[in-house]
Amino acid sequence: MSPARRRDAVRFLVKRRPVSERRACQLLGQHRSTQRYARVPAEYELRLVARMNELAAAHPRYGYRRIWSLLRSEGWRVNRKRIERLWRLEGHRVPPRRSQASGKRAEGTAEQAIWSLPALRRNHVWSYDFMGSRTRDGSPVRILNVVDEYTRVAVGCRVARSIGAGDVIKELERLFDEHGRPEVLRSDNGREFVADSLGRWLAEQGVKTAFIEKGSPQQNAFVERFNGTMRDELLNGEEFDSLLEARVVIGNWLVEYNTVRPHRGLGMLTPAAYAASITEGPK
Repeated sequence: MSPARRRDAVRFLVKRRPVSERRACQLLGQHRSTQRYARVPAEYELRLVARMNELAAAHPRYGYRRIWSLLRSEGWRVNRKRIERLWRLEGHRVPPRRSQASGKRAEGTAEQAIWSLPALRRNHVWSYDFMGSRTRDGSPVRILNVVDEYTRVAVGCRVARSIGAGDVIKELERLFDEHGRPEVLRSDNGREFVADSLGRWLAEQGVKTAFIEKGSPQQNAFVERFNGTMRDELLNGEEFDSLLEARVVIGNWLVEYNTVRPHRGLGMLTPAAYAASITEGPK
């Protein structure tokens, strides 16, 4: 006998005999939750599927379990198995993670950390790193920041939709012409930084590379701190309508950082003022 038939039988017993629903369910082997189940209206499920699809589009890296959790937090009374079934019927799946690009991988060591290889003078050690943001339409914005670790001057900031190893070379070439060459460039093991083309070009320029250990951003703390300041004081509070606007706003902030913003690590001098005091001070 199907659950629906047993449901009808339980109702018949309760109506015709002086027995409770509990007793009738026991006699017929019907679970009480099944007996009391109320069919979900079709309109409710349509709204549920529509909201599930909206959340899946907004969070493309989420699987059905996280989407189910978000739906529950919004007040939808639905169990995980139903969301799994609807998820599969809608054809959703989490896109596979991008495989790591093949090629050379730098072996960073603790000997390249800021405490083992400290900057001793201007243009001794520069560090560089990437940040990410987006314009209002969701398009990516990539930012390459370059910092002189001794003076804390942000010597450069390249803002573009994408930045490859060739773009890194072009930016460094411009910065070398403007500020002089550093003796050492410190970075993590990002694929742009470990590219053979960049390594050969830096060797030709007489600049050594210092790769920190994987997963150890504290070993590159100066540029990491600069990135955190940019994120906190600028990017978290700005929305860019275009790449051009991002370049202008970030460029203006960079000037303010170097020439207006006091730096606690420099005795409340600005990086530019501190660099000038070194240049103008006694040798």
